[in-house]
Amino acid sequence: MSAVPLIRFEGVSKVYGEGEAEVRALDEVDLAIDDGEFVAVMGASGSGKSTCMNILGALDTPSAGRYRFKGIDVAAELSRDQQALLRRTYLGFVFQSFNLLARTNALENVELPLVYRGVGKRQRRERALAALELVGLADRAHHTAAQLSGGQQQRVAIARALVSEPLVLFADEPTGNLDSKRSEEIMAFLAELNRTRGITIVMVTHEAPLARWAKRILWFSDGRLMKDGSPAEVLA
Repeated sequence: MSAVPLIRFEGVSKVYGEGEAEVRALDEVDLAIDDGEFVAVMGASGSGKSTCMNILGALDTPSAGRYRFKGIDVAAELSRDQQALLRRTYLGFVFQSFNLLARTNALENVELPLVYRGVGKRQRRERALAALELVGLADRAHHTAAQLSGGQQQRVAIARALVSEPLVLFADEPTGNLDSKRSEEIMAFLAELNRTRGITIVMVTHEAPLARWAKRILWFSDGRLMKDGSPAEVLA
C-alpha cells in the first residue's frame, strides 16, 4: 500500500437527530482505500453503506472524525466551493437511475460535465467521443436515451462519469435497473476499467454475485465496519 492512501476515514461518525431520535448512521469507522482498488461496499438497509458513500463522494460531511482524500481533510481544509471542485475534478458518479437527459443524445449527455467545467466545444466533443468509444458506444453517439437499451444507457452514464478523467469512480447500485445479463455486462466492463485503466472503483451493492467482481469488500452493520477483506473472506 502507498504511504498515503487515496481515501482514508479516521474515526468517522455521522449522527442524525438528537436525544431519543438520534441515529448513528456511521459509528467511528476507520478505513483506507488505495489508488487502483476495486472495492464493494455492502450491508443491509440502514447499515450505513449509503452514508459512507455520500461522505466518500464529498456529498456529505462527518459529524466527527476525519475524511482524508489524498491526505487532505476534506471537511476541515476545503471550503464548499473547493469540495465542489474536488467532485468535478477527481470524482465520477454512476447511479442506479441513469439520470440521462431524455431528449438529448448520448454525445451531448456525456459532454455535460465538461460544459460545467468551461471546456471549449471542440475539445469537449473530442473527449466525449473518446469516452463513448471507451464504453463501446461511439456508433450510438447521436441516439437519444429512448433509442438505447438499459445497458446502453448505463454505459452512457459511465462514459459521462469518466469524461472528466476522475481518480475515483463511485457506483451506487449501478445495475439496479438492469436484468441479470445486462448487469453482468456492466460489471465485466467496470472490472476491465479497473484492471486496464487503473481507475479506483468504489461500488455500493446488496448483491453478492456483483460484489464478487470487486477485489475487496467492506461490510457494514449498524453503522460499523464489521468486515474488510476479499470476497472469499467476507462472503464465505
